[in-house]
Amino acid sequence: MEEKKTRKKRKLGSYPFASVVFSITVALLVLGLFGWLLLHSSRLGTRIQESVEIQVYLNKNLSQSDITKIRTAITSKPYVLVKEEPQIRLITKEEAAKQFVEATGEDFKDFLGDNPLRDLFAVNLKGSYQSLDSLNLIKAEIEKFRGVFEVEYEESLIESINQNLTKIGFILLGIAIFALLVVIILINNTIKLALFSQRFLIRSMQLVGATSKFIQRPFLFRSMFYGLLAGILACGIIYGFTVYMNSIIEGLSELQDTKGFLMLFSLILIMGIIVGYFSSLRAIRKYLKMSLDELY
Repeated sequence: MEEKKTRKKRKLGSYPFASVVFSITVALLVLGLFGWLLLHSSRLGTRIQESVEIQVYLNKNLSQSDITKIRTAITSKPYVLVKEEPQIRLITKEEAAKQFVEATGEDFKDFLGDNPLRDLFAVNLKGSYQSLDSLNLIKAEIEKFRGVFEVEYEESLIESINQNLTKIGFILLGIAIFALLVVIILINNTIKLALFSQRFLIRSMQLVGATSKFIQRPFLFRSMFYGLLAGILACGIIYGFTVYMNSIIEGLSELQDTKGFLMLFSLILIMGIIVGYFSSLRAIRKYLKMSLDELY
């Protein structure tokens, strides 16, 4: 019985299953959770950009037909944000006056005797058109439309948002590179330590004439399988974490998209397989080249 156990332990290509899978899962989970944070922060940044409106002021005394034509011309442009329908709304001068009175508590009609405000369209733009250069081109284009008086936007606010998002993007990119390196090192060391117990078996196979490819094959296949399994476990944990967070944070699900999660899960699975493969290959080649004294 004892002899069978010993043979089982020394089976070519085998090494501790639970500890290796657990360690790789934890490493991939760290990468996956950071990817999760990166996805949400990116979507949040885009939402903030898309919430900023440009104001298209219209000439006075336009007919309803002219106003409709201007709306149609604006909504046909590729830079207008679309969520089920184009994000453009008409604010009449009466509505604008009412908002002014509610905000300031003063009614300018009392001393002006008339409403000097203009009808306007509040337009939300896609996040990819939020640079100041793009906005200047959009402003120039819309102001050429017949019936448009002026186009305005909060340049300082948009510039501040873009600068802050750029800074955050660089910080997150740096952390992402660091996290990726940590994950690679963790998986590499885990597999290297797991293969340490197999170094004498590898040497024994060499002594009986086994080729390097024959010795490497079972280790590589098993490490790829462990990496895949660990990736699946990490993806499952991240999915459960996402469901839980959606249940306690209102509106979080609006920052999520299926495509982003599929890309994240694919990256985790590929990382598990590739890093597991090359870590095993590197460790095996190291033990194949060692002398007997070095193995001890």
